[in-house]
Amino acid sequence: MTVLPDDGLSLASEFPDAPHEQWHNLVAGVLRKSGKEVSGAEAEDALSTLLEDGLDTRPLYTARDAAPDPGLPGFAPFVRGGRAEGNTAGGWDVRQRHLAPDNAAVLSDLENGVTSLWLGVGDAAVPVDSLDATLAGVYLDLAPVVLDAGDQTAAAAERLFRLYEERGVAPDAARGNLGADPLGHEARTGRPSYDLASVAGLARRCADGYPGLRALTVDALPYHEAGGSAAQELGCSLATGVAYLRGLTETGLDVTEALGQIEFRYAATADQFLTIAKFRAARRLWARVAEASGAPEAGAQRQHAVTSPVMMTRRDPWVNMLRTTIATLAAGVGGAESVTVLSFDDALGLPDAFARRIARNTSTVLIEESHLARVIDPAGGSWYVERLTDELAHAGWEFFRTIEREGGQEAALRSGFVGERLAETWAARSRKLATRREPITGVSEFPHLAEKPVERAPAPEPPSGGLPRVRRDEAYEALRARSDAHLAATGARPRVYLAALGPAAAHSARLTFAANLFQAGGIEPVTEGTFEESGAREACLCSSDALYEERAGATAAELRAAGAEHVLLAGRPGQYSGVDTYLFAGCDAVALLTTALDRMGVSR
Repeated sequence: MTVLPDDGLSLASEFPDAPHEQWHNLVAGVLRKSGKEVSGAEAEDALSTLLEDGLDTRPLYTARDAAPDPGLPGFAPFVRGGRAEGNTAGGWDVRQRHLAPDNAAVLSDLENGVTSLWLGVGDAAVPVDSLDATLAGVYLDLAPVVLDAGDQTAAAAERLFRLYEERGVAPDAARGNLGADPLGHEARTGRPSYDLASVAGLARRCADGYPGLRALTVDALPYHEAGGSAAQELGCSLATGVAYLRGLTETGLDVTEALGQIEFRYAATADQFLTIAKFRAARRLWARVAEASGAPEAGAQRQHAVTSPVMMTRRDPWVNMLRTTIATLAAGVGGAESVTVLSFDDALGLPDAFARRIARNTSTVLIEESHLARVIDPAGGSWYVERLTDELAHAGWEFFRTIEREGGQEAALRSGFVGERLAETWAARSRKLATRREPITGVSEFPHLAEKPVERAPAPEPPSGGLPRVRRDEAYEALRARSDAHLAATGARPRVYLAALGPAAAHSARLTFAANLFQAGGIEPVTEGTFEESGAREACLCSSDALYEERAGATAAELRAAGAEHVLLAGRPGQYSGVDTYLFAGCDAVALLTTALDRMGVSR
């Protein structure tokens, strides 16, 4: 009789460790059944997923994948958090964005869970002269204010300082950020609108008299929104931060003071593990900069996360609620101190009261009901997360070094180097989107042609002239817009007749595949009745390979006799008579749909 130790945790000791090679053999056996002849490490490689920046996700992580020691929360290199207590004191700061001088909306947010305000300031957003009215009734010693004023930063900052004085806010009670980001503004507009010298004066003023107020923001969103990868976003932010650090110290601030004046803003996407790793890697990289600058103890990067505008869709925008929930979770787990959840209708215009409520409650549910903030660095210790953090940190550092070799962020922006590298990354990603290798739920997958459009008041035009702003849905949105215009002009959408051959078991999978693909381009699939009754000009065969061999040619001939101008087939390309085009997994859906709309006479 075996007597187990009385520790309650020793059952696993009764089983022998499984060697890695044994797992390789099991994987190879499964892959062999699907026609892939691989062995050893090749079996593991076959299950890996290639990411951007030369990274990949492995199917299995073990102790041998361990990364460098991430340290402890609140201590260099700050991978596990910039503060020893993390966000456990009350969760992350719920920072709501406002782009209109709407005092009622501001107060409603603050009364219902929002803890700080991010104000877009400018003639088309919140005018500088309207700051006091927009913030009427706001307790400025309790609610931090973050400005985003572009080339009006100096005027907006002066107005905010005056508000502090008029309302009797003690200088040490003021919290927030003046939002100065000259290089970020240049990235947006393509022109240098204000220089670092004026920003340095604001930094000196904050450092001397407003200890809770920061002057500068390193906004990485311009690079993310131009199609950049996670490593490129990190590299650009690091190069910008170093430029600001150099400028501030040259104007008289010491390194510790300069580090204390900078906050970083990053995008959080629905790729939760990559987002978690990005925020952890960003802290590690900035800690390395602080160490090299002689102030390692001041290297805790302050982070503001914003749910990605690139991932937000205009069609079926309700799905954006799910995307932003995952992104918010990832940002919180990744250790961001402040999180802005963009409203689900962000791509359509200004949010209404319902959209703002959902946005702020997303954080509240994750903090209060899911208890995410009760654990410091919940993902820490995961071999996968630690390894991904390490690999992403190296990729980001390498891109930062490349920018420095180009003369720094300012020179790399003006020479076009940054724009070219981001464009290359977006071109590669666009190919994945076009082939639906990167699916967009509600747009390229399971679109809903009959959905009722969500109408919103137009948002202020964002700064332009510099790096482009891209969205994942843009190619499909252009196709759907053509279909909408055709519907408005003719009373019907362009149609395709789906000819299902054989029983449901033979055609259902490919029928669903074809219907989704056509609807992604605004083409209405018709499955009932005959081709003549469908009102379509084109037809698509849907069935199994076996039935195609028997009936594809004859059915294509029948459809052409009935008036079909073009016949497609859902399946691998073959030699079926009468078939013009093939739909298959990995085909360029955008190109195929564009050509189909052209053939159907749908105007561009």
